[in-house]
Amino acid sequence: MTPPRLTSSRQPLRLLQDRVATGLITAGGVGVLLAILAIGIFLVWETLPLLAIGDTLALAKLSPLAWGTLKAALAALLFAIPVALGAAAYSAMFMSASLRARIKPALEMMEAIPGVVVGFIAGLILAPWVERHLASALLMIVWLPLSAALAGCLWQLAKTRLRRRLPLSWAGVWLVPWLALMVTIVLWLAPWIEQQWLGGDLRQLLDERFGMDYATRNALIVGIAMGFAVIPSIYSLAEDALADVPTTLIEGAQALGASRWQALWKVALAAAGPGVFSAVMIGAGRAVGETMIVLMASGNTALFSASPFEGMRSMAAAIAIELPEASPGGLTYHLLILAALVLFIFTFLVNTLAEVVRQRLRRRYRQMGGTS
Repeated sequence: MTPPRLTSSRQPLRLLQDRVATGLITAGGVGVLLAILAIGIFLVWETLPLLAIGDTLALAKLSPLAWGTLKAALAALLFAIPVALGAAAYSAMFMSASLRARIKPALEMMEAIPGVVVGFIAGLILAPWVERHLASALLMIVWLPLSAALAGCLWQLAKTRLRRRLPLSWAGVWLVPWLALMVTIVLWLAPWIEQQWLGGDLRQLLDERFGMDYATRNALIVGIAMGFAVIPSIYSLAEDALADVPTTLIEGAQALGASRWQALWKVALAAAGPGVFSAVMIGAGRAVGETMIVLMASGNTALFSASPFEGMRSMAAAIAIELPEASPGGLTYHLLILAALVLFIFTFLVNTLAEVVRQRLRRRYRQMGGTS
């Protein structure tokens, strides 16, 4: 059935509406590009006076900030990447469709939580608790992944009847009480382990034996808090990349004798590798540019230290703190603008690289669809 044709009187109005809409969309896109270009030009222009000053010592003042930025981003990614990619792989390959329809939007909604809220909770609640229960926190970080692997081994060794009652597609539900039990065991055993094996005070032991001072707000707290904030973006993009892998590839691998896990590891990850890479890069870009979480949970101490128990100051936090008090045209002002330019260039390059990789992934899928 052919759709009814528009009358001759309405056709010019429809064409005019289409042209206006197209013009507005084009103007919006061009405006965004021009705004980004203007920001870059402004930052470059404001950093040019540093070349006339010629003070290398002034430029060296940015080194602790650059180190703090990389330290905070690395701590966040070490926490976020295993959790986000593991959740994405399970959601895309193993989780039931009904559970995935509920869990995936809930995890993506986590991205809407403001960074200042996460930083507030990390600085005022998480940091004091970890300081009082350092051994429990470290033991929990180590034991929870091992307990999840132990649950998988026990499920594999269980009888067929029990595995039917606890299907792998619903592991995201029945693992919750198991992990809660493991947390309870850790909180119960950690004080005894600290008293018997660690001399009764882990912080004193770290200070006396390894020379590691413990600050209340440190890289460990930043890694947990900022990793929590980065997880949704990495998970969403990686899960979409894995879910978009053609089912013919997975089914073909399983038809040749591969298990579901082997199909994930050898086929799905290989096909979705560019998409997963772009997800990690976008997460890294957000971790580098995060301000409020680092500002509220790091202690803001510009230190050259690799210890996870000492604080740091990132470029974004330094700009937020010092720029309102810096006099325009002064050395501090230009140094902060230079830090902003470094963050701008890094974020721009990371997002551009992620988008290029994503476009290559789409072309690969189109070729697969055309040849199948």
